[in-house]
Amino acid sequence: MWDYTEDVMDHFFNPRNVGRVEDADGIGEVGSLACGDALTLTFKLDDGGKIAEAKFQTFGCASAVASSSVLTEMIRGMTLDQAAAITNQDIVKRLGGLPDQKMHCSVMGQEALEAAIDDYYKRKGGTRPEKPKGTVVCTCFGVTDEEIRKVVRENNLTTVEEVTNYCKAGGGCGGCRGRIRELVDETVAREQIEPKAPAPKRPAKLTNIQKIQLIQQTINEQIRPALRADGGDVELIDVEGDKVVVAFRGMCAQCKMAEFTMRDVVEARLKEYVSDALTVEELKD
Repeated sequence: MWDYTEDVMDHFFNPRNVGRVEDADGIGEVGSLACGDALTLTFKLDDGGKIAEAKFQTFGCASAVASSSVLTEMIRGMTLDQAAAITNQDIVKRLGGLPDQKMHCSVMGQEALEAAIDDYYKRKGGTRPEKPKGTVVCTCFGVTDEEIRKVVRENNLTTVEEVTNYCKAGGGCGGCRGRIRELVDETVAREQIEPKAPAPKRPAKLTNIQKIQLIQQTINEQIRPALRADGGDVELIDVEGDKVVVAFRGMCAQCKMAEFTMRDVVEARLKEYVSDALTVEELKD
């Protein structure tokens, strides 16, 4: 299972402000059920222009629920300018941290708040400085170049994999990963972001038994927790040379994104922790 903090688990099991504000002043909707995460955030202002009530509805994992729940608590009593200044890192800090692979949930909360504030100004006919919308880079998840630059800059990211963890860009067909790499390099150079320490080296040579044991260990520690967080699972069926045969279970067995999960989660993690030579095939029932 994911190593969630006590605050994350508290907000997951006891979410605050669930629902939809009646006659809301602002409504923000981000994500989609097809992508696996969706969030609606609504708020209402008091006579002094401060957020008096905020509620959320989400379809997602524990991190999505917790991020949305704590965000509604954070913005109550704030002006719109104060709320707009909240970053995803502020959300993560209030939760005591999130797993790297779940950081996109905090970004989704921030984006929903931004969308709700934009909606308020649109409804009231007010003016708000135009933000650069950018060009869509990841068509699978609708992520723009400006959104990628933003998460890289605000979270000191240096790799494509980190960008995927934070905003899902590159987590679908993978066709945009080259462009994401360019955007990361450009932003890192401009912001002078220091690269993180490299991942531990993999064993140089493995016996067949050692390879199978390391594959199973990687599935147990690096892959299975991510799938179980969303109601799925994976089972190691066989290892034939460098070919790994697995079977999806639970929600993963019925998911339309199973092909991407196979390549960008299962195979990618096994290549990272075991061997670049590995390929993964799914056993169909």
